[in-house]
Amino acid sequence: MPVVDVFDLNNQKVGELELADEVFAAEVNEHLLYEAVRHYLACQRRGTHKTKTRGEVSGGGRKPWRQKGTGRARHGSIRSPLWRHGGTVHGPVPRDYSYRLPRKMLLGALRSALSAKLRDGELKVIRSFDLPDHKTRTMKAVLERLQAAKTVLLVDNDNNRNLILGSRNLPGVTLVSSRELTTYDLLGHQQVLLSEAAAKKLSEGLKP
Repeated sequence: MPVVDVFDLNNQKVGELELADEVFAAEVNEHLLYEAVRHYLACQRRGTHKTKTRGEVSGGGRKPWRQKGTGRARHGSIRSPLWRHGGTVHGPVPRDYSYRLPRKMLLGALRSALSAKLRDGELKVIRSFDLPDHKTRTMKAVLERLQAAKTVLLVDNDNNRNLILGSRNLPGVTLVSSRELTTYDLLGHQQVLLSEAAAKKLSEGLKP
């Protein structure tokens, strides 16, 4: 089992934590990571794109000129797709891009992402995020002491009000609970800071 150091908010080592092999030392499956990120992005799409067909474009209620005798090509409406300001043929219509991905694949992708972060030295375990207040400058100072990267993912279990308010205005910093953690979040940040409670919960909850 991988053993990681546990740090406090002053970046001092205060202990060690043993993590599950199945979660933090699993084989990194890049195809699973790709599928999980593709699934997440597809589910985020709103799908509200729309163009108007010739039946929805304003105007064109009458025939522009008579059928025969003018020498011009026959037309029935100025809103034909052939005309300027006419309707669009085979344009996009509102649709739902989301699809279902098997739960085993989602959990497998999470294990792969956590294992990759730990393998690459981009994961750090913090004893707890007990901040003295909810000020942004306090949270910024903590991240500087922890030598955090430019983009940081904070993962915690508790509904920590000081942490929520202190981190929400910092650019490049994202806070999620261990229950809402996704592969996209893990791969989209240079560093992951896990609270000790969140690390234990993930270590137990993601076992196959």
